[in-house]
Amino acid sequence: MADENATPVPTSIDKPTRPEHVSDKLETPSLDDRCYRVIRLQNQLEVLLVHDPDTDKASAALDVNVGNYSDPEDMPGMAHAVEHLLFMGTEKYPVENAYSQYLSAHSGYSNAYTASTSTNYYFEVAASSSEKVDNAEVRIPNGNIPDISQSESPLYGALDRFAQFFIAPLFLSSTLDRELRAVDSENKKNLQSDQWRLHQLSKTLSNPKHPFCHFSTGNLETLRDKPRERGVEIRQEFIKFYQKHYSANRMKLVVLGRESLDQLEGWVVKLFSNVKNQNLPQNRWDDAQPLTEKELLTQYFAKPVMDSRMLDVHFPFLDEEYLFETQPSRYLSHLIGHEGPGSILAYIKAKGWANGLSAGSMPICPGAALFSISVRLTEDGLKHYKEIVQVIFQYIALLRETPPLKWVVDEMKGMSEVDFRFKQKSPASKTTSKISSVMQKPLPREWLLSGSYLIRRFDAEAISEALSYLRPDNFRLAIVSQNLEGLDQKEPWYGTEYKCEKISRDFLDQIKQAADGSDISRPAALHLPQRNEFIPTKLEVDKKEVKDPLKAPKLIRNDERIRLWWKKDDRFWVPKGNVFLTIRSPLVNVTPENAAKTKLYCELVNDALVEYAYDAEIAGLNYGLGSHTLGLDVEVSGYNDKMSVLLEKVLLSMRELEVRPDRFKVVKERLLRAYRNWDFQQPYKQVGDYTRWLNSEKGWINDQVLAELSHLTESDVQQFYPQILQRAHVEILAHGNIYKEDALNLANLIESTIRPRPLPESQWSIRRSLIYPPGASFSHVRTLKDPANVNHCLEYVLYVGDSADRSLRAKLQLFAQMTEEPAFDRLRTKEQLGYIVFSGVRVNATTMGYRVIIQSERPAGYLEERVEAFLQTFGTGLEAMTAEAFEGHRWSLINRRLEKLKNLGEESQRFWTHVATEYFDFDQVDEDVSHIKTLAKADMVEFFQQYINPSASTRAKLSVHLLAKASAAEQAKSMSPQERNEKLLTLLSQYLSSEAIEADISLLRPRLAAIDIESDGPQSLVQAIGRFLTEDVQLETDKVTAILVKGQGLLEAALPALGIPTSSATQSQANGETESPPANGLINGEADGHGHATSETVVIEDVHAFKAGMAVSAGARPVKDLSEFEDLEPKL
Repeated sequence: MADENATPVPTSIDKPTRPEHVSDKLETPSLDDRCYRVIRLQNQLEVLLVHDPDTDKASAALDVNVGNYSDPEDMPGMAHAVEHLLFMGTEKYPVENAYSQYLSAHSGYSNAYTASTSTNYYFEVAASSSEKVDNAEVRIPNGNIPDISQSESPLYGALDRFAQFFIAPLFLSSTLDRELRAVDSENKKNLQSDQWRLHQLSKTLSNPKHPFCHFSTGNLETLRDKPRERGVEIRQEFIKFYQKHYSANRMKLVVLGRESLDQLEGWVVKLFSNVKNQNLPQNRWDDAQPLTEKELLTQYFAKPVMDSRMLDVHFPFLDEEYLFETQPSRYLSHLIGHEGPGSILAYIKAKGWANGLSAGSMPICPGAALFSISVRLTEDGLKHYKEIVQVIFQYIALLRETPPLKWVVDEMKGMSEVDFRFKQKSPASKTTSKISSVMQKPLPREWLLSGSYLIRRFDAEAISEALSYLRPDNFRLAIVSQNLEGLDQKEPWYGTEYKCEKISRDFLDQIKQAADGSDISRPAALHLPQRNEFIPTKLEVDKKEVKDPLKAPKLIRNDERIRLWWKKDDRFWVPKGNVFLTIRSPLVNVTPENAAKTKLYCELVNDALVEYAYDAEIAGLNYGLGSHTLGLDVEVSGYNDKMSVLLEKVLLSMRELEVRPDRFKVVKERLLRAYRNWDFQQPYKQVGDYTRWLNSEKGWINDQVLAELSHLTESDVQQFYPQILQRAHVEILAHGNIYKEDALNLANLIESTIRPRPLPESQWSIRRSLIYPPGASFSHVRTLKDPANVNHCLEYVLYVGDSADRSLRAKLQLFAQMTEEPAFDRLRTKEQLGYIVFSGVRVNATTMGYRVIIQSERPAGYLEERVEAFLQTFGTGLEAMTAEAFEGHRWSLINRRLEKLKNLGEESQRFWTHVATEYFDFDQVDEDVSHIKTLAKADMVEFFQQYINPSASTRAKLSVHLLAKASAAEQAKSMSPQERNEKLLTLLSQYLSSEAIEADISLLRPRLAAIDIESDGPQSLVQAIGRFLTEDVQLETDKVTAILVKGQGLLEAALPALGIPTSSATQSQANGETESPPANGLINGEADGHGHATSETVVIEDVHAFKAGMAVSAGARPVKDLSEFEDLEPKL
């Protein structure tokens, strides 16, 4: 039922009139086969229509010119909260998850983000509801494309639901508190993120009269608690904000589909013409700047969560809103951020002061921008930060003395033209979301696609004007390190420790002297770059008509040293290539020490290549070097013209690396910090490593490698790495605009440069996964190391079986599809367990399973109970599922599996994944689809009962619990009784909602206030809830009893986190336990010889002993004999 007074915006349905056609001649990449049309509706909503004849995904995005800069001063986070609330039901579609259900049923999804001056909403959905997802319409020369019926196009139904966000959203009272908690959870997710913390500090220390200073995310305090204390009716405030700022003339819509432009236009006119137009002006803040005289010439010192060191120089900068033809900041960022010989980075890196440098302009809003130079400091660099600032200004002086160079702009202009000319397609929703945002800019509509890419002309005057902002009287410094003293202040929103002060007169004089200096005083090592020899010149592509592109690469060399896979691009026709190689060696990962030495070796090679490889990078040619279980990984990708030159240099650097003591010290220290910082990531980013470790026969986790890294010396690495290259087997994939002869030559180059002795196949590493026996239940508990982190994390994994079992894999994928939206809706939207909630397939080296990950302030044991409850409920729903709903899930999954490759990189990654897994299952997609098509509901019920059902004796489970360092009791000490009661109310509201009971939970508030849980015990709480359900909600006695019995276990798990002891918690403390066991009263069970739990759950404490007691799978094997892929004749 719709809420009373639910529709905040009055609507009137007038007969839509024909829209204004603004442009249908957009500048496009050479390979773009889409058609475009820009229209403006009568209500002034501007729309870009995109007809893509070959797409298998349709999408729309709408960008509104209002963001967090428009938040009221007394309710920061308002724009973000409104973004969340628009998803929670509309007048036409009042069910709060109707939109997400529709998208999920049609292979789709949605998302949104709130930026400073805009809010962006987007979705993606299958382009067709029929089985024939690949039979896209053929473009007819005169443009007469047959119409697609609304029932045949999921896009129409999605657009209809989407449009209602901007016509008649409900802002349902029943969803308000939950979505505000989602906002609060999102904010808490970011509290320990240095990216968020340091950006907010920069904002907080800016001009308070400019909205750049705002706290953008919002939390419960700013959006609910404090407004309530002031007597504010918060729902009405959100409605007022929406009514004030959401106007059709501020909106930019992009719609992409297979339908003809005329049909898309008709749909948009029909569905979006009733979006209200208030003729609002563009949001601008021209009367203030983010940094004023008060903030300039200051320096602030800040302590990060992770062990990092940064120096940032921020200049108030030129607003480039109307300089889209020349983009002068790109000239400055190109030269200041250069990494080649003569650059700032090359100079300070040689001094041992820096590991990296970046520079560029950051638009703040129309009328304001900052130009920032960021330096990643070494330990010595922190001590010499003042000298680094002087070097930066010396280089700026060099730019000022040198008139803007046309050849530099010509190089940049030429590369921008090449990049745009050969720009490949992006996923549909990425395309629509980005372009809708670009449409807010004052670009000629013909340049909507090209405007941000192309530099169109050289403008020396504009460059000189931009350079004039980089002055010694127009900047602010930020220094970030954990080793700073005297930090006497805390940033209010994230708690970052800092101090801020005026820059001393002596230091300013030194900076001014550097900025005014001449060639004589400037170090000779600072100079402008030479012409870039990596600029591609051979851009020819021999395009042919190909009816059926090959689905697998060919094996064109297969001997004791090299296995070479190759495919000449027959889909995308761009002058690019991707070359991947694994130098297979059992040495790289046999011990944690070897893993550490291998990692150090890769980092030292990367460090040695920085100056050389930078020119290649800016010319669209990149490389990567890393390691994994089987060996060293090398990748070279980009324009194929000079690919072999870069590859040879990388391989020579690998073969001839001289480990210099000075660089070893810097690189080792940087790597040590990276490993230590791993523990300070968000918990959900850590949990997967533990799960992977507990599913693998062999492998190491972060702590094990870190323990070895600190002991390594330069001689250890110098002596070790030649052993890897001395005896190896090389697996290669060459894909793209590369002929067979070229691929064979690349293989010869690799072999002649590395010069390895053959590694017999009998010495190749074999990856195996653990086999979890039926009925097994395992749990592994870890305490997180970040003392300030408030979030726990659960990864809940159900073992299914061999990942090569096609029938079983099809069932697992379909089960994941069927539960994706319900799991999110139940565990995140309704129960509000945390902002991070996702479910799906987990694939190990040779096995697979179903997983759910939740990051939450709730205890991990409680999270596990809620997952089990969801699965139990879903099982009941599965048995009752209609044939139509089942069929919808089946075809939605098929649509997803048959999703078309968008670009060369996607196809290369798909091929390389099949090679790297050693299954060589290039037909996996087609095989999956053929098996999914045969599945019936009975198959899925049987699958559920065997592998998923929490009460099944055959189910095998692993749960990994990451616990916040502060105990639940310690966290609860800081809560007031009122805060505790509010958390209880939220918990109970979510529980009742999960039981399909709608109740005014506020009636329970006085009942909670009247009891003393600490003295009267948890039973007093149960009694209060019982009276509430009986007297206030007026439920029948039997139903109340059932709810209380079922909810008792949840209270047992959740109350300790609120500082309320329970009988089990009291017993645990008596036994000296400091960490709560997993849910359901799980204990340290024992396993018999086959790994079966003889009591409820085995808690894994000794991982080595655990693995020793487990059976392992067979290693990965090719799905068919490799000879079937061979094409060993050396012909073009």
